[in-house]
Amino acid sequence: MTDIYNIPLKRIDGQPTTLEGFKGKVLLAVNVASKCGLTPQYEALEALYREKSGDGLEILGFPANNFLSQEPGTDEDIVSFCSTTYDVTFPLFSKISVVGADKHPLYDVFTKAQPNAVSAGPMRERLEKFGIPVSPEGEVLWNFEKFLIGKNGDVVERFAPDVTADDPRLVAAIERELAKT
Repeated sequence: MTDIYNIPLKRIDGQPTTLEGFKGKVLLAVNVASKCGLTPQYEALEALYREKSGDGLEILGFPANNFLSQEPGTDEDIVSFCSTTYDVTFPLFSKISVVGADKHPLYDVFTKAQPNAVSAGPMRERLEKFGIPVSPEGEVLWNFEKFLIGKNGDVVERFAPDVTADDPRLVAAIERELAKT
């Protein structure tokens, strides 16, 4: 398996980085968007981050414009929106692609490690009902899909976009990973 900690990334301020500084922590990676029906999830994500960051949880936001162009702005626009609308304090990274030929290598690792998301079926059906084209099985389905990474860097679980940060299934999985030594 690829070491997620060495994959090149950019912070939202444009500075090159990796996930090296997050080694030993439980990570929740989320592809986010500012103009999506699921955008209010920022509030619960921030609440979860404030509650559990002292216990070793890091929430990592990866803006992506893959789904109906719902993240059209610049990185500066995204920072402004997130800070003024939701007071986001968890780390945000520069906009990336999470599906398709230009999918970021980090998301390639995530989707290969966990090809199936908890509760993806109902979300897929809802999108199809509205005539929205959906990604192939195994690919990120929509904005706000969540990947849970254990302290050792393994992708341990994946949650569909409509599984919110306060969903008992997600919270239990995070607590299970935080309890591991």
